[in-house]
Amino acid sequence: MSKILPMQFLVYILAYPLLILISFLPFRLLYVLSDIVFVLVYYVFGYRRKVVKANLLIAFPDYTDARRKEIEIKFYKHMCDMFLEMMKTMSISKQEMEKRFVFKNLDVYLDLEKKGKSIAMMMAHYASYEWAILMNTKISFEAFAIYKRLSNPYFDNLVRKIRSNFKTRLIHTRESVGIIERNEIEKNQGLYGFISDQSPRAKGRRYLGLFMGIEVPVFTGAEMLAKRFDMNVIYLKVTKVKRGFYEAEIEILAEDVKNVPDYQITDLFLKKVENQINEAPEYYLWTHKRWKHQ
Repeated sequence: MSKILPMQFLVYILAYPLLILISFLPFRLLYVLSDIVFVLVYYVFGYRRKVVKANLLIAFPDYTDARRKEIEIKFYKHMCDMFLEMMKTMSISKQEMEKRFVFKNLDVYLDLEKKGKSIAMMMAHYASYEWAILMNTKISFEAFAIYKRLSNPYFDNLVRKIRSNFKTRLIHTRESVGIIERNEIEKNQGLYGFISDQSPRAKGRRYLGLFMGIEVPVFTGAEMLAKRFDMNVIYLKVTKVKRGFYEAEIEILAEDVKNVPDYQITDLFLKKVENQINEAPEYYLWTHKRWKHQ
């Protein structure tokens, strides 16, 4: 363990200046760099190409090989854009981000705030889930993002710092229940963001839901916590308009959550993600082994 931390620190101090430099590039040069990174990631290193190819075959068995190949290439180009856009978050101004990430119906969310309940926001690894942190500058509730802590503590602190620039507080999955419970006791309503479309561990009892027509274990934490603390539930639908520009739309999944049958909210969320994938599959994050426990 004593050797691991110095090595992690070395990786961090070597990478950090480069990340800072990238963050200050104008967008025109940022996307030139992204095109170069794409060639390296896709053609030279072949990063997770087998995983992506297998996932696309599972999700779209009726597509031709040529069609799946087209989606694959478009996805890698988008992934490289999104990675560099995440770096850009280190220096981007609020005004610049507002031009590039537009909320179409924020009034729907603000009306929910007036009802005096905390809000659970379900999201997917689709389009630009990173830039959704802009929403936190436009709301009254304190915003929390539930996330899985990075193995490198130095990069983990960097991610926390980046997102705190837009008033987001990151809390680890194991901290979430205690923090939400304390906020509710103290009458501090919050917005809690959950990215709930990836694969949980296969151990233990898991709810099986349909995702892209395949039965898989799914995360139910957002729904269960919403019911436990009587939170309204929304889905943030993010779409990519063009390179570097996104739109976000709020859709209400449930208000009277305690009267909603178990897993109905989770199933509805999965269906909405599935619909987006079918509309434009290249913007989904295909590098995760989403169907490994089918």
